[in-house]
Amino acid sequence: MSDTQKPLENGLTYADAGVDIDAGEMLVEHIKPLAKSTARPGSEPSLGGFGALFDLKAAGFEDPLIVTTTDGVGTKLKIAIETGRHDGVGIDLVAMCVNDLLAQGAEPLLFLDYYATGRLEIDAARRVVAGIAEGCRQAGCALVGGETAEMPGMYTDGDYDLAGFSLGAVERGHALPYLDRQAAGDIIIGLGSTGPHSNGYSLVRKVVEKSGLAWGDDAPFAKDRSLAQALMEPTRIYVKPVLPLMKAGLVKGAAHITGGGLIENPPRCIAEGLKASFDWNSWPMPHVFQWLAETGGISDHEMRRTFNCGVGFMLIVSPENAEPVLAALLNAGEVAFVCGQLEAA
Repeated sequence: MSDTQKPLENGLTYADAGVDIDAGEMLVEHIKPLAKSTARPGSEPSLGGFGALFDLKAAGFEDPLIVTTTDGVGTKLKIAIETGRHDGVGIDLVAMCVNDLLAQGAEPLLFLDYYATGRLEIDAARRVVAGIAEGCRQAGCALVGGETAEMPGMYTDGDYDLAGFSLGAVERGHALPYLDRQAAGDIIIGLGSTGPHSNGYSLVRKVVEKSGLAWGDDAPFAKDRSLAQALMEPTRIYVKPVLPLMKAGLVKGAAHITGGGLIENPPRCIAEGLKASFDWNSWPMPHVFQWLAETGGISDHEMRRTFNCGVGFMLIVSPENAEPVLAALLNAGEVAFVCGQLEAA
């Protein structure tokens, strides 16, 4: 249709097809102050352009390597959608990406999100993005942009999905793990999780179904909280207490304990010829995991390869550095403990 042609009388519009451009623009206005609150050296978040710039020199890097991660929240979103508890899943989204950056020794610098839905509900979307902004503040990275996709026919009303992308940097020669420095006898320090974080929720939902409990019922494993409240506890972000220890050269390897649990994640940061030997009795199993195991009849092995079982992040350190690293984490307010060591494979 040329610029001079008039729309057909009673012709279709994008809104008739289920896409509300005005709602999308209104959401952007809600997001702008949230993004601005995450500003950091090297970036001044300003939504509306086609891309975001980042000044690595202004962030203090001299010879950096760029590290990138991408992830989602998984079927934990189903609980958020079914219960209307949208506020914490944005933190989950950021955590899944920035904790992966941290496992490489990288400092998270910027974050982008992708929010896809069948029909844009401004309040729900705003609450999700507010959580993303909070996660970025916890991680010290800037929320510099994203994409909101309204796709009727792809999602049923009320459904949405999230994806995140994060960029970080680490000085050349300082990327983890230091495989050539690891040795049998090195200590594994665990950092406590807030619960299942964002993994294993397909199994969590099956256990809840088997239990016969409703989302609004009291959680059997958490005092004064509903089942939904307890299971929607956001993923812990470990960047601020851990990154200084890495920059000080006190950490030889690190793992973010996500899908695959304590069986499949640790080998990703351990040198060939070595393996993690956990003392499974050295930390108390959080009540949520005890309840999941007992209610679902889940074996120890299945629990350990599906869930973090209370260890959301782990560090490998030399025996002489174990005490100062542990003390620093405890002083920073983390739940931290020695949970094993490296031994010959």
